[in-house]
Amino acid sequence: MVLFTFMKNQMAMTKLNRLKELLLLILVISSSISFAIEKGEIVSNKQGVSDSIVNEVIRIDRDRIIKRADHLLNEAPRTVTASFAPRSMGGKHDFYSEGPYWWPDPANPDGPFIRHDGLRFPGRFEDHDKDLRNFSWIVGTQTSAWILTGEEKYVKAAMVHLTAWFIDTTTMMNPNMLYAQAIRGVNTGRGVGIIDAGQLMDVAQSVYLLEKSPFVSVKDIQQIKEWFTKFISWLTTHPYGIDEMNAKNNHGSWWHAQVAAYARLVGDQKVLQMCMDHYKNTLLPNQMASNGSYPEELARTKPYSYSLFNLDATAALLWILSDNSFDAWNYTLSDGRGLSKGLDFMLPYLKDKSKWEVAKDVDHWEQQPEPRLFMLLAALASNNPTWFELWKSLDEKKGNDQNRLSMMLKNPLIWIYTK
Repeated sequence: MVLFTFMKNQMAMTKLNRLKELLLLILVISSSISFAIEKGEIVSNKQGVSDSIVNEVIRIDRDRIIKRADHLLNEAPRTVTASFAPRSMGGKHDFYSEGPYWWPDPANPDGPFIRHDGLRFPGRFEDHDKDLRNFSWIVGTQTSAWILTGEEKYVKAAMVHLTAWFIDTTTMMNPNMLYAQAIRGVNTGRGVGIIDAGQLMDVAQSVYLLEKSPFVSVKDIQQIKEWFTKFISWLTTHPYGIDEMNAKNNHGSWWHAQVAAYARLVGDQKVLQMCMDHYKNTLLPNQMASNGSYPEELARTKPYSYSLFNLDATAALLWILSDNSFDAWNYTLSDGRGLSKGLDFMLPYLKDKSKWEVAKDVDHWEQQPEPRLFMLLAALASNNPTWFELWKSLDEKKGNDQNRLSMMLKNPLIWIYTK
């Protein structure tokens, strides 16, 4: 049985939510976990987490998380400095990727690449993207294993990788995405490439939890936060970042979800407030149709998966932003548009994909739907068994490590334990 220490009355919870960046002790009693609050806030969903759902997620995930974490314990860090693309205009510490949907022009093989939306070009440079994805996977896994066991070895393993990416000057990544999703013959990087950094959301969530561990150095955590502070500054001031902030499709959602995750880690309330204001005044009214669909995603060649992708970003953003002063999860416009309407729109097609009335995705259609974090967060936010049963059934069928590794948000446990 997993034991949670919660303060039940609303006044206590209000005071609890005002205390930031303070100590949460994790006590391991036998094989169970008891969360005790010295100073600070229990990491949980403010709308009321269902203990039974949390217990069941842990039952499902526990053995495979620990097995995976043990397997990855001695995995050596591999950062952007481990490989270099000759086409990159950046240095060895700069992340570089190439737009996945851009291909050689048959009519001009040596000329600028042309776009084939939804179809991934196999000849693009992928090393940095794969390394960043793996970094997110490892750190989230080790943090999850520490949550489950309280064992120091998992924290130490996570810190090895965090040090390599954010602290060690010989291997660290520069805090920008100047050269992401470049297009051969067209540009050296684009604002849309910022979405590649979404892999760092699980990393930020992990650091937010690991900071409360007795096994980490205060200095190391501070240096990691300094990296994210610089990254936030770049994301909110560089033209690429401004472009993504104003994107009308899932890119705008993921920019806000990323920035909110990083801002919460470093305690930047001003940026969190900006994300909240943008969601209410720009993202929601501009993205969602009256029926709860996302027209920009439906217009793509992979409308089904991009609709789910946008729900993941939006759910993560609102999970982060919700507190006792603003229930972002249940926020609606005067016409009723809000996340709940978006969830309601997709639910029938998640239960029975054959009912999907839009074009089938040009790629990855048969594999969809897969278990996604937004389903689990929807279950937790409203104690909704429908969403949990959907998540669980999909997880039993398709929740393998390879599928999770391919996701932007890979490690459910670190989100459950992060308010």
